[in-house]
Amino acid sequence: MGPQLDTKTQKLVTALEAKATALGFDALNITAADSIPNAKERLNAFLEKNYHGSMGWMAETAERRAAPKALWSEVNSVIMLAMNYGPDDAPENHPLAHLSDKGAGGISVYARHRDYHDIIKGRLKELASFLISRAGGDVKVFVDTAPVMEKPLGQAAGLGWQGKHTNLVSRELGSWFFLGSIFTTLELPESGAETDHCGSCKACLDACPTDAFPAPYRLDARRCISYLTIEHAGPIPDEFRKPIGNRIYGCDDCLAACPWNKFAQAASEAKLVAREDLKSPRLADLLRLDDPAFRKLFSGSPIKRIGRNRFLRNVLIAAGNSAKPELVNSVERLLDDPDETVRGTAVWAWRQLVSTDRFKQKSHAALLSETSAEVRTEWQKQG
Repeated sequence: MGPQLDTKTQKLVTALEAKATALGFDALNITAADSIPNAKERLNAFLEKNYHGSMGWMAETAERRAAPKALWSEVNSVIMLAMNYGPDDAPENHPLAHLSDKGAGGISVYARHRDYHDIIKGRLKELASFLISRAGGDVKVFVDTAPVMEKPLGQAAGLGWQGKHTNLVSRELGSWFFLGSIFTTLELPESGAETDHCGSCKACLDACPTDAFPAPYRLDARRCISYLTIEHAGPIPDEFRKPIGNRIYGCDDCLAACPWNKFAQAASEAKLVAREDLKSPRLADLLRLDDPAFRKLFSGSPIKRIGRNRFLRNVLIAAGNSAKPELVNSVERLLDDPDETVRGTAVWAWRQLVSTDRFKQKSHAALLSETSAEVRTEWQKQG
């Protein structure tokens, strides 16, 4: 029975790998549900230092997040999958090409097309159904909106290792891939963990514009541009506005710096290939977005989830950093925006673009008419 069972199990894994490839996944590896015993300690240390910032859901779900069995007691094996979203080799498609074009906004590579949650979850469900049809058992599928420690599980499964920037790095895929997981009650053979291949390299740490890494393998999200432009609500702290540059949704600097990306591949899934209009969108166009236009432009995109007002806040910071006088009038119109964070950020951006005399002429009247304490404070700071 033993050898026969082993052969049967191996055939199942081979069939799963073939099905995963057919569904567009680039790798499938397996680990045991109890393979990340140190994850809880690392998570608690992260939370105790308040590195999670305003992401309160991380603390609220800490117990379930700490271990797969804490989330679902019946799980025995975790199937980890990777789907590549890398840019192609054309210079204009380089993840950081936007940094040299101050009139454009920079959108993180992963967000330049369809929302990956929608794509991956559907494929995971199809693969999970295939598994049940072949071997029975029960399953649950997760993308990163669930309290699952995907990166430690990915390393335990051998998909890659958590680099000094805390993201998963693969010797085959570089840094540009999404993760998904299938929890199953079946006991499947483990693929084996990956080891750390960062060595003495610290390119990712040196690349961070806001010094968000207090130490290798430690991230303070409160200083991370991805957190500030996506998760953080309200005004962005003054100290980060200049370093943000023209990054309007996310930041790829630490990922792009990794030398393992020499092995990265361009995305093969059409829905993950960057839309032309989102590679280097013009700030002048984005500053004109009202809510309906924002929703239309970003329909099906992860950017839609942060809403027009938070997005315009980011665009205004990019405009303030642009040194483009042609943006002055577009920024000035937003001084009267209904949203107070947009108005307050417009004050900062406008001040970066106009002369001291012009700013002073307007600031006195603005202080008299402004009803928001937040925006009045911004006028006073900039004056």
